[in-house]
Amino acid sequence: MDTTAELKAGADEEPEDSATPVRQLALWPPPRSTRHNGKRRRRLTRVGVTAIVLLLVVGGAAATWVYLDDSEQAPVTATSEPDEFVGSWSGLMHQVNTEGDPVAEWDAQVRIEEGAERGSTAWTTFSCSGTLELSARDGDRLVYTYTETSDPEERCVDEAELTLWPTSDSGLNAEWSSVTREGTRMVSTGTLD
Repeated sequence: MDTTAELKAGADEEPEDSATPVRQLALWPPPRSTRHNGKRRRRLTRVGVTAIVLLLVVGGAAATWVYLDDSEQAPVTATSEPDEFVGSWSGLMHQVNTEGDPVAEWDAQVRIEEGAERGSTAWTTFSCSGTLELSARDGDRLVYTYTETSDPEERCVDEAELTLWPTSDSGLNAEWSSVTREGTRMVSTGTLD
C-alpha cells in the first residue's frame, strides 16, 4: 500500500481511468444555456405581431374617422347666388333610360326654401312627392338629394338627385338622376319656370 507521502504526491496526478469527468477547473462561468432562446424569440415575435396589428387597427380607425369627418363638410361654394333658386318652379321633364331611349314625360313642381338649403317637390303626373336637401354646390349648380315622402301608387323611386342651374332667361335647368328598383339608371331633363 502507498504511504501518506506517496498519496499526497500523487494527488496532483489524476489516474487515467478516473470516474470523475472533471479534468480541470476554469475561473470563468460556464456559457449560458441556449435552452430558453427559442421561448424568448417566440415571445418577441408575438409582441411584435401584436404591436403591428394594433398599429393597423388604430391607423385604420383614424383614417376612417378623418374620411367621415371630411364627408360632412360642404363640398364647394357656389358662384351663383342662392336667391336665384328660391321660389316655386314647375315644368315638363323628359325621362330617358340608359340607352337614351324616351321612357316618359312628367310634370314636376319644385319649391326651394329661403337660403336654398332645403325644398320640396311633387311629381304630379305620378302622384309622388318628397323633400329636397342641398348636398353639393358646383359652380352655378346646386345638387339636391331627393327623399320620397309619398308614393301611393308605388310608381316612383325612393331616392334621386336633382341638379339645378340657372337658364339664360330667369328659369332653371333641371336634371333628375335616379336608379329604379330593378337597377336601371334613369335621367330626366327639363326647364322649370
